[in-house]
Amino acid sequence: MPSHRGDALSQVLKLVRLRGDIVFHGELGASTEVIFPPGPAGFLHLRDGEALISQREGEPVLLKPGDFVLLLHTDGYTLRDRAGGDVHRRIEANVSFNPCQETRTVRWGGNHGIVGCFLAGIFHFNGEPLRSLLTGLPGLIHVKHDSDDVPSWMATLSQFLTDESSNIGPGSSLMISRLIDLLVIRTLRTWINSQGSRLGWLFGLSDERIGRALNAMHLEPGRAWTVASLAGTAAMSRSIFSNRFTAVVGVPPLRYLTRWRLSIAAEWLHAGTFKVSEVAHKAGYGSEAAFSRAFKAQFGYPPRDTRRMAPAEIFRMRMPQTG
Repeated sequence: MPSHRGDALSQVLKLVRLRGDIVFHGELGASTEVIFPPGPAGFLHLRDGEALISQREGEPVLLKPGDFVLLLHTDGYTLRDRAGGDVHRRIEANVSFNPCQETRTVRWGGNHGIVGCFLAGIFHFNGEPLRSLLTGLPGLIHVKHDSDDVPSWMATLSQFLTDESSNIGPGSSLMISRLIDLLVIRTLRTWINSQGSRLGWLFGLSDERIGRALNAMHLEPGRAWTVASLAGTAAMSRSIFSNRFTAVVGVPPLRYLTRWRLSIAAEWLHAGTFKVSEVAHKAGYGSEAAFSRAFKAQFGYPPRDTRRMAPAEIFRMRMPQTG
């Protein structure tokens, strides 16, 4: 029988659907810094050499052969030669080529002195409103190849992606997208398992009793949950449950419930399957007006605007923090 952790995490990741468009091979030259502008999410698997990667405002992270990096909500980042000394060449990255073509090799640097070779890709979250649930995740996630938690299949999956993208044929676009989906989610899950109590609500999934409550909220978001009923699901007293949930998840139970309800409501609205009034009811709200107020407070735009917005526009919308 699936664990509570697996069930709840699957409910979230099921909605965080990925659409992978572009895969490319990169070669980084000596004394070179590549500047990637703000844009969609991405991943990078360093095949050979060493390099430093950093977000615009972050500290450099040293990558060694076999390391994976996920850039989930990037505001731009840089990749540079790890060797000491001055950077002699700065290059603005541009990888907006046709994804239907075979994998390109992009060389940043001269013809000699390549210090790092990697496979990289770009993907979008089709479920952008769920970013409000992913605020506990850093923009740059680093999974080290030499970690005991890293399974051998990560390199195998990366190689499979390389082979598929290097030999374009019927169905390649869909296959590449699915492989990126698998690579990102499996890498994310591996990293989550190594983080312990530093992940807010994700850590709650590893707590058996708190995990029961999280799973119940994920599976029945429209139910009239109360702190008492959630505590009963977790087989804990109301006060102990509330304190424990807040400690491990980072927000009180009902605030988390609101966040989850509104996130899946945004998914329903964008799909266009239900009217606003129907979504309000399915999400557990007593009136459309109450739902609309809560939705706008969470995402910065009213529910009625969701369907006509492209995912990229939703991505750019300001989403206030709720906890």
